[in-house]
Amino acid sequence: MAGLMDSVDQRTQLVGQNRLELLLFRLNGRQLYGINVFKVKEVLQCPRLTVLPKLNPMVRGVAHIRGGTLPIIDLGRATGGRALADLSTAFVIITEYNNRVQGFLVNAVERIANLNWTDVHPPPRGTGRDHYLTAVTRVDDQMVEIVDVEKVLAEVIAQQDPVPQQAADAQQMTEAAACKILIVDDSSVARKQIIRCVEALGMEVLALNDGRQALDWLKARAAEGVNVPQDLLMMISDIEMPEMDGYTLTAEVRNDPQLKDLHVMLHTSLSGVFNQAMVRKVGADDFLAKFSPDELAERVLMRLREVGVERV
Repeated sequence: MAGLMDSVDQRTQLVGQNRLELLLFRLNGRQLYGINVFKVKEVLQCPRLTVLPKLNPMVRGVAHIRGGTLPIIDLGRATGGRALADLSTAFVIITEYNNRVQGFLVNAVERIANLNWTDVHPPPRGTGRDHYLTAVTRVDDQMVEIVDVEKVLAEVIAQQDPVPQQAADAQQMTEAAACKILIVDDSSVARKQIIRCVEALGMEVLALNDGRQALDWLKARAAEGVNVPQDLLMMISDIEMPEMDGYTLTAEVRNDPQLKDLHVMLHTSLSGVFNQAMVRKVGADDFLAKFSPDELAERVLMRLREVGVERV
C-alpha cells in the first residue's frame, strides 16, 4: 500500500483529456466506491485513534499523522451505513478537500482505476435525495459509486454557509448591470453553497449539473442568436463532473467561436494538489479553491467591475 500513491504527482497528464483516476475502496460489504486520486494525499493502515469529547458521531477519533492532528471520519457511518467494526484491519485515506485535510476510515482499499469522464454518469433516477453519490461508473463489470464527499463534510462539519460580507454593497451594482451567472457543479451541496453566495450579490443564477449539460446549453443559446459572452457575466464551473469535466468544458468553450470570449472560473475542491498550470493550459480565466463565500464574492465583483462600464 505504501507505493500506491507514489506516482500521484505524475498524473497531471490526464488533465484536459477528460480522464480521471479513481481510488477504489470498500466500506461494509462488496460494493466498490471511488474518490478522485487528485484529492488523496496518502493511504495508510488505520493508526491509533484518540477519542475526544463532543466529537461528531461520524468522527471515530483523531489521529496524529506527519506532525498534524486529523479528524478520522467513518465513511460508512457518514453515508448512512454501519460503522466499521474492526479498526485493526481498516485503512485511512488522507484527503484534502476545500483546504481541509481529514482522514476517511474505510474497510479496504483496492487499487487505482484509470477512466474517461464519458464513462462516468450521474446517479440513476430514483436514487432519491438522501444519497451520498455524485456519480456512478463501471470498472471490470463492477458498479462503482463515487462518493459526494462535499455533502459528507458539510454534514459532519455542520456549519452554515454565511452570506458574503460584500452582499449589501453589491446589490446596487448588480441591479444596474442585470447580471446572469452560469454555475456548473455535480454536487447538490456545492451548487446550493454557490447559488446562495451569488444570489446574495443580487445576481440571476442559472445552475446545471455537469459539463456536457452546460456545453449543450451554451451551444443552444448561441444557436438561438444569443451573444453568450455578453449575456453571461461569467461561468463558474467545478472540475470533477460526470460526462465532461471542467477542464474539457473550458477547452470546448475556447474552441467555439461563439463562446470563446466567455469568462470562465474553475471552482474546485482540488485545492492542495491542484496544478495551476493546467488552468492556463485549457484557457480558464480564473481559479478558486472551494469554499469561501467572501473570496468567491470578491472574484465575482472583480469581474463585474471589469465589465461594469459597458453593462450599466
